Amino acid sequence: MEQLKVIFGNIFTKHRNTLPGLSEQETDEVKAAIEAGDLSLAAYVVQRSDELLKTTELNIAITGESGAGKSSFLNALRGLGDEDEGSAETGVVETTKVLKRYQHAKYANVIFWDLPGIGTPAFQPETYLEQVTFSRYDFFIILASERFRANHAKLAQEIHKMGKKFYFVRSKVDLDIYNEKHKKSFNEERTLEKIRNDCINNLSGEGMSSPQVFLVSSREFQKYDSPKLQKKLLKELGSHKKHIFLLALPNLSQPILEKKKKAQQRQIWKQALKSCIIAAVPLPALSVKCDVDILVDNMRAYCESFGLDDISLVILASQVGKPVAELKDVIKSPLAKEISKEMAKKLLAQATGEGLMVVKHFVSMIPVVGTILAAERSYTVTYKMLNSFLDGVAEDAQRVLIKHRSPVTHLAPLVQSH
Repeated sequence: MEQLKVIFGNIFTKHRNTLPGLSEQETDEVKAAIEAGDLSLAAYVVQRSDELLKTTELNIAITGESGAGKSSFLNALRGLGDEDEGSAETGVVETTKVLKRYQHAKYANVIFWDLPGIGTPAFQPETYLEQVTFSRYDFFIILASERFRANHAKLAQEIHKMGKKFYFVRSKVDLDIYNEKHKKSFNEERTLEKIRNDCINNLSGEGMSSPQVFLVSSREFQKYDSPKLQKKLLKELGSHKKHIFLLALPNLSQPILEKKKKAQQRQIWKQALKSCIIAAVPLPALSVKCDVDILVDNMRAYCESFGLDDISLVILASQVGKPVAELKDVIKSPLAKEISKEMAKKLLAQATGEGLMVVKHFVSMIPVVGTILAAERSYTVTYKMLNSFLDGVAEDAQRVLIKHRSPVTHLAPLVQSH
């Protein structure tokens, strides 16, 4: 395991004695294993962390009174319009009479729950949480479309008693702005502040201490307080759940694109470590195959996270009223479906030279030193290639954002040093 000791030492040096992309507990476990000389255990903890990102569930509950716009908000949070395939049913009458479950289209472990409206005869605040199986949710979003009432405050207080987070969201703000625009004295900021203060005063009057209210429009999801709400949710989620929630967010702003890129960058060393471990085994054919699989899986994942796949682009084009071809014209990276093993092999050959298999074979045959060199080389090549591809995908996502929001002000490039 000498090669693992070298690689872990290099990782610690590169990241200033930290292991990005791990929870505090996982970091402590890895450091303890390394100090004890159990490098196999350290590698296992890293691999387990990577698997947890794929299997950990995040359950988000959307609730409020009947007609508050829960289904539309849920759709917006998933990056869907109300008429897109797979969207939650919306309408002018109450459409959520039973609890409904919606998986994210790309991240099956991110689950949204459209809960029945509170305050109806069948769902009173005192028994509501038990009826909707309170324990399964990571946090609650409590919506109101006009004003917050006693039912909202009672529900929030019950959620707080049970030790979970809740967030007040005032929906349909775009309608309020539209209705106020005809007034000569109209000022958008003053109107928003008036709405916010009214919500806070109503909740305070119902016994809520220092309530925070986010003003949101499901139709214009990246306007008003939606970015603040997303930032708040990301801040208060644990390490792995924060990561998967971030990747699942729609690509509607540069800050989200930047956060997604940084989150993905923090995971790349784990993928490179897989390549390193396999390369330490003197089976060059297996090593090359694993490198190819690692590249394909991660490059496809980057494309899907940043919306560079056919389904995402069709949905976006429909929402912004632009032809799909117009959005694709600004994309330089391959789309998710275009990424294949053959493409990955060509990229590897370009990065390492045409004689990749030969080089791996001869290097791996040199006792001890050869396996260390092979492991280090595989780690470095995989790390650099994934970072380079991620740079390109992130830049493409920004170009698509500019295209569908044009005209917009100049946005700074997302490419950063690694």
